[in-house]
Formats: sequence, C-alpha cells, structure tokens
Amino acid sequence: MVKLGKTLSTTMNARIVGSGNEVIVLAHGYGGDQSVWDNILPFLALRYRVLVFDWIFSGSISDQTLFDHVKYSSYDAFASDLISLMEEMNLTSCVFVGHSMSGMIGCIASIKRPELFRRLILVGSSPRYINKDDYVGGFEDSDIDQILLNIETNYQNWATAFASLVVDQNDPHSVHKFAKCLARMKPEVALSVAKTVFLSDQRDILDKVTTPCTIIHTPNDIVVPNSVPIYMQQKIKAKSTVEIIDTDGHFPQLTAHNQFLEVLGRALDH
Repeated sequence: MVKLGKTLSTTMNARIVGSGNEVIVLAHGYGGDQSVWDNILPFLALRYRVLVFDWIFSGSISDQTLFDHVKYSSYDAFASDLISLMEEMNLTSCVFVGHSMSGMIGCIASIKRPELFRRLILVGSSPRYINKDDYVGGFEDSDIDQILLNIETNYQNWATAFASLVVDQNDPHSVHKFAKCLARMKPEVALSVAKTVFLSDQRDILDKVTTPCTIIHTPNDIVVPNSVPIYMQQKIKAKSTVEIIDTDGHFPQLTAHNQFLEVLGRALDH
C-alpha cells in the first residue's frame, strides 16, 4: 500500500536517468537497492533512459512501515507494483533487467502486461531454489531451513557472511556495498522476503513468457547452479539465449561490469 498523497514512484525512490529513445528498467534483487547498478548506470545513461528504483522491502525506503508481510508473500504483489510503477511513469515496450528474484518478477509482469516489455534480461535468476525430483535448484529443504533460522536468530552476522558468499571476494568493495544494503533491511522484513524467495516455485510460468529473454549467468554462483539457466532457456516459450559472464558470484553487474555491459549491448541490439 502507498499512503494517501504519495505516488508509488516517490515511495519507491524511482528516478529516470539519461536520455534516448529506448527505456531500460533496472530492478535489484533480495537485500539490495538501486545502488547495485551504480557501476553500469553512468554508461547506460549515455544512450538510454534508465529507470532505477527500490523495492518496498529495501532498507533505502524511507517509510519502513509500508512493507506488508501478507501482501508480499508472493511475487505477484511485486509484479503488480512494477506494472503500476511503469504505468505511472508512462513507460511501454521497455527492456527490463531483473537481478535474481526480480528476473522472475519481470517474467510474471510480462505475462500480465506483455506490451510493457520488449525484452527481459534475467540476471542470476531462478524459478525454484529447492531441489525436487530431477530438478536441481541448488538447495535441499534443510539448507533453506538453516538459512531462515540464521536470519531469524542473528540477522546481522548472517548478512555479513551471506554478502561474502554471494559476491566475488576478489572485489571487497562490492562485498561491502552489498553487506551495507543487507544491513539496512529490517530483520523481520529480511526474513519475510527470504521465505518468499527461497520457498517459491515459478517453474510453471516459464512456458507462458512470450517476451524474448536473455539469461545472464556466472559459472560460480552459489545461489544458482549452472543447470538452472539451461532449464529456463528450455522452458521459456519465447526465444531466449544464455550468456555466461566469466566472474564468480551472484552480482556480475558489480564485479564484472564491463563484461556485463557488453552482454547488455548484444541483447539490446536484437
């Protein structure tokens, strides 16, 4: 919900940077805020209009009472916020770049409103994190239970450790940047969103995605195993390609931004 008199774009710290005919929407993932795009935003803004914003769970949102634990227990509510934000900003036929959970949110939004999206760029995204039958999500139920317990019992320690696991440790500045983002989140919000993310199963939506996709992956991502982008490519209905960026970790836009920009350039030239 947004308080009376305050627009969604204001609430979500949304801003459009740069100039050009084409619009790129950058959506951060769990624990982050729009600062995770800092390394690539100045370059994209030279050629495109770029929308950046903070999801309502982010520690950068000024009114921390706006997060509704029930409403945001599924990706659908985030997809609705994305659609409403794009409508408010009068954006259509955009290139959407969704990191991690935002990749799946973008897929859902594109199914609901395909005219808003020209291309989806899914960065380190996964439709399901828990292994099931012959599907390899990367985690067992017990692994997720332990993550949720650690968030609940000692959030700040977990946040510091998690940042060093998911961001390439050869880039301490980026590790610190993400750790600071995590530290700003309210622990109870962090736990709620972690449940939404890690317990989600969006595999059934992939064959409903009709917007062309570029799937960006790194070969050593502790969150998303190498089989997942191939699985997504096979299941997504639209034409999709997989691009591998040679860096470690879950944040290639931070730790390998030059390669990331090259991949984006190829995707945007389609």
